[in-house]
Amino acid sequence: MPQLKRTATGVLGGLAGLVGLSAVAGILVTATVTPAIAVSGYAATSALDTFENMPSFLQVDPLMLPTEIYRKDSAGNDTLMAQFYDQNRIPVTFDQVNPVMYDAIISSEDKNFYTHGGVDLLGTLSALAGNASNGSNRGGSSITQQYVKNVLQQNCESEATTEEQVQACYASTTVNTGAEGYQRKLQEMRYAIQLEKKSSKDDILLGYLNITNFGGTVYGIGAAAEHYFNTTAANLTIAQAATIAGMVQAPNTYRFDLGDAGTTTDKAGNPVNTTADGFSLTLARRNYVLQRMFDDGKISQEEYDAAKAEPITPNIVNRDQGCKTATGAEFFCEYVVSIIKSDPAFGETNEERAANLRRGGMKIYTTLDPDLQQTGLEAISVVPATVSYMDLGSSGVQVEVGTGRILSMVQNRPYSPTGDVPGTTPVNYNVREKNGGSIGHSAGSTYKVFSLINWLQQGKSVNQAINGRIGPKKVQTCDGATQTVQTDNTGQPGHIGNFENNSGYTGTIYNFTRDSLNSGFLSMAEQISVCSTNEVAGQLGVTWGDGTPLTEVPSWSTDPANAPYNVLGSSAVAPLDMAEAYAAIAANGILCQPKSIDKAVAADGTDITPQTTCERKLSEAVASTAAYTLVGVMSGTGVGARIGDGTPVFGKTGIHQYEQTWMDGSSTKVATVVWVGNATGAVKLDKHRESGYQLSRIRNSIWPKMQGAANAKYGGDAFPKPDAALTKQVLTDLPSVIGMTIDRATRTLETAGFSVIVGDAVDGVESAGTVIQQDPGAGRTAAGATVTIRPSNGQGVAVPAVSGKPADAVQALRSAGFGLVESSCTQKDDASDDGTVTGTDPAAGTIVNRGTQITVQYQAKNCGGPR
Repeated sequence: MPQLKRTATGVLGGLAGLVGLSAVAGILVTATVTPAIAVSGYAATSALDTFENMPSFLQVDPLMLPTEIYRKDSAGNDTLMAQFYDQNRIPVTFDQVNPVMYDAIISSEDKNFYTHGGVDLLGTLSALAGNASNGSNRGGSSITQQYVKNVLQQNCESEATTEEQVQACYASTTVNTGAEGYQRKLQEMRYAIQLEKKSSKDDILLGYLNITNFGGTVYGIGAAAEHYFNTTAANLTIAQAATIAGMVQAPNTYRFDLGDAGTTTDKAGNPVNTTADGFSLTLARRNYVLQRMFDDGKISQEEYDAAKAEPITPNIVNRDQGCKTATGAEFFCEYVVSIIKSDPAFGETNEERAANLRRGGMKIYTTLDPDLQQTGLEAISVVPATVSYMDLGSSGVQVEVGTGRILSMVQNRPYSPTGDVPGTTPVNYNVREKNGGSIGHSAGSTYKVFSLINWLQQGKSVNQAINGRIGPKKVQTCDGATQTVQTDNTGQPGHIGNFENNSGYTGTIYNFTRDSLNSGFLSMAEQISVCSTNEVAGQLGVTWGDGTPLTEVPSWSTDPANAPYNVLGSSAVAPLDMAEAYAAIAANGILCQPKSIDKAVAADGTDITPQTTCERKLSEAVASTAAYTLVGVMSGTGVGARIGDGTPVFGKTGIHQYEQTWMDGSSTKVATVVWVGNATGAVKLDKHRESGYQLSRIRNSIWPKMQGAANAKYGGDAFPKPDAALTKQVLTDLPSVIGMTIDRATRTLETAGFSVIVGDAVDGVESAGTVIQQDPGAGRTAAGATVTIRPSNGQGVAVPAVSGKPADAVQALRSAGFGLVESSCTQKDDASDDGTVTGTDPAAGTIVNRGTQITVQYQAKNCGGPR
């Protein structure tokens, strides 16, 4: 229908547009065919000025290409793991296309391609004459002009971030009506003429075949050959080439990959261009192309007849995209994608990075170790994907010590992008929320490593002994504040007990760590604040799972910050964070950021690998002593996870309220962290069994297999020797408790950090229960030493002093209540005949009971004479 209202916008309008365009066409004849002929006339001159003032340089941006993510196979070869694209494109070189494809596209689209100067004037003028009456501006475009249009459209789309913007790009580069249509056509001509001056015909033709759309998200001849016929551009047959060439006029109408759904409908609403009708529209268009090829002498009669007789036989290959193709490593793949979308190496803004993922043609080579990944998958399978009684989750992650490279990342529940498939999840249990994870899992006693490190950073020895018995603990929270916590095994709300109802003991930090003693670590927190321990965790890269610093409260929690139970692992963290922290200890204090990408290359070959850092966070003295202490755990609570392959490893166990269970550890080469627990909810793990294991202990099936595989492949050395100053035996003041009651004496000694043994009561004049003996006695002694105290039995009496004649002394002692009295004589010439008492045994003043034998000692001239 003719357009009734025309605006003044654009270079030309209405009939004037037709006249002007015709004038320009004449000029183009002069410029491109007979450049020596002079151009004259006002209309021609005006049109020429207008045309010459149009932009002539066409910026050809890089093609939108899929981004490919690779991983190593077991032979060490790079293998495609996943790809992402807006446009499914496989670029080809000129000699990678069967010449019959070039013949098909030239015959059907621009038979004069190799002879014109960018604009087919005859085709253009014919189209103008045919279109002037209906107000459109269609047809007549040379291949060069079509290439220009595609370039302009793709340049625009490469900047688009929404579907609306993509549609706007399409509209602006395909407008066919009114002044805007004429202006677009003129601009295409201007670009096309200039493009032909600087580019070869072959380059333009190849560029066109690489950029054009062939239906849906299929772009370029390489992808079209693969998608529709499961072949390459080099192996296309005449019939296949003609089919694909015919699609460019209306790609989504002539596509033939929708089966019975068809690409359009008839007036009755029935699908057309379907499998049932032999793809009638596409077939007719293909036969048109074959006819043109035959008419142009590009194929023989025999070839024409054979190709025309062939039915259209699709062999559809869908080029899947997304991490669902990363079989067995889907969650790792999603983690890599999260890095691509967030790291500045891949673009300055979120929008730019997201676009580069889908359009940038990057090649990403990842860190995943195929052997460790496979072992991890096998090991984690001991935990069912689903159970009826809880939301059971489990994960394992391994990182390389000294580099931060992620070697494996597994979990029990299969992957799905949305989680709408029963028994699957899109949540990566190993990583932070921003990387596709959850808000984390309470770390339990694996978090105690940060109290250990904090203790060492304060210059305190792991062989210093303190009172770790259950009882009230005055914990330092933050900024000088304290909070009293009751440790006992009652299970009362707010009370904290020890694992397996251990009553605690006075002992060393080394032993507290080995035995994972809650009351011991709370006693440590009486000397080092909770907030400083949380700060240590932060220094080693650990946060709440949602990224909140551990010294603060995340938005979803109502718990107070820096509470006493934080030191016991109440905070929810990501296993990957914990793996990097334990790897830092194994690296003698060097913390490396998680690294999932070994190399990244842009489409133009530029290295765009994101850079991660390794930085000293712990002194060698602290790191080596922490490692030495954690080695001891493998003979304590970690004994169930021992491997026995001879490779030195350290570790730390953790159970949080029997709802989460962990095993974290490392060799000098690879760190491994395993978590099992409630993905959501709070079901008690010790109440259920799976695969022959109590769930709270099932970590001991997973961790040794994963760490053992790492040991077998990467080996491991002995850990550095601990620092002498941080392992020294600490002397402290031992107070005197003589004269105290047994209870008071015990409290006094335990408060001072000593263990107490109450020995048997001994004879004493003091009231029964009063401590009258202490071994060792008061003074400087080793911290944590065992002190034996003995109370009075209240039955003691002092041996009285006696003198004079032996008989009188014996009588005096018997009168004092001693029933067993005898005498012992020593003969001496100058002594009296009756004898003189010289003392007693026990000596006078000695405290004994009345049943003790007392011997009176005397001297006499003749021990056999009178007394």
